[in-house]
Amino acid sequence: MMKILIVGAGPAGLTTAVELARRGIVGDVIDLRESGSGLSRAVGIMPASLDILRPSGVTGKLLAEGTKFRQARIYRHSTLALALPFAVNGADDEFILGLAQDRTETHMRDVLSEFGGVVRYGTELVNLHQDANKVTAETRDGAKAEYDYVVGADGARSTTRQLLNLEFRGHDLPETWSIADVDADDWPNPDAFTLCRLSDGNVVVVVPLERNRFRVVSNTGDALAALPLKMNVTNIRRAGQFQISIRQVAQYNVGRVFLVGDAAHCHSPVGGRGMNLGIADGAELARRMVEGELDGYGEARHKAGKQAIAGSEAVRKVMTSRNPATRFLVLAVLRTASFMPALQRVFAKKILYG
Repeated sequence: MMKILIVGAGPAGLTTAVELARRGIVGDVIDLRESGSGLSRAVGIMPASLDILRPSGVTGKLLAEGTKFRQARIYRHSTLALALPFAVNGADDEFILGLAQDRTETHMRDVLSEFGGVVRYGTELVNLHQDANKVTAETRDGAKAEYDYVVGADGARSTTRQLLNLEFRGHDLPETWSIADVDADDWPNPDAFTLCRLSDGNVVVVVPLERNRFRVVSNTGDALAALPLKMNVTNIRRAGQFQISIRQVAQYNVGRVFLVGDAAHCHSPVGGRGMNLGIADGAELARRMVEGELDGYGEARHKAGKQAIAGSEAVRKVMTSRNPATRFLVLAVLRTASFMPALQRVFAKKILYG
């Protein structure tokens, strides 16, 4: 039986663990946090991710709690420019599932425990040594253990990646973005992804998480203040500012140590691909480990990551452009799409399936 260590218990790491466990390999999962995250973080779960997580039973739990949003509503300030249904083929499963990341992780951990797996929180990886046959991992408490493989799923500041001396190539965007995780009553779009295009290339996005709980994001300093639509906020769970990094490693493994999720790539939240890309990384790596096809993992996932980054950057640049010609063109396209169902289906397919 293979022994596998998974470093990091976010969605990418937990997906790897669950997908291995349902195939009979229960790995060791460690995380330097003292407990699971209480933050919403990534919120949109795409159809492909739900398909990946369905065989393990995770998807059923997510669907029971999450909010299905079946359309995007795009505004010019507070005026609706386009209501975009996500029904590409008229199927009932064409939606994005809104659910706070902490709840997604909870359901993944619950399923992992059903397979006999646990997450050892408060356990920090500090060193790795490997040869042709094994990897020795050392944790902060001085413990050492040997593994057939190690999976680094420990986020954008990945210790695993640093121990491998892999360069995280890319850049940081200069502007400051802001975020608020709030409870609110009577929001007009409780089952829709909402995007408000403001002046000077500014935008505000509102995503449903749970009943009366929402994520508000903006490329301004105060997401709530920038929101042009009325939102009756009853509680602010979290608010803050952040910068966006656009980065990707050139190789996804060194020997027997592999990277998944934000440890390998990070990009703009535009398009909602970050967590979903990590879920796909973890699922493919688990399958390849079991089937003995690891040689193709790095090439396949680097290509997928590169495409996701390019796609999210293209959309971000267009939607936040300050160029008058670009902004006019976007508005014209939205107006055209508002009475052309065929064009709406093209947009919806791109959003749902990339």
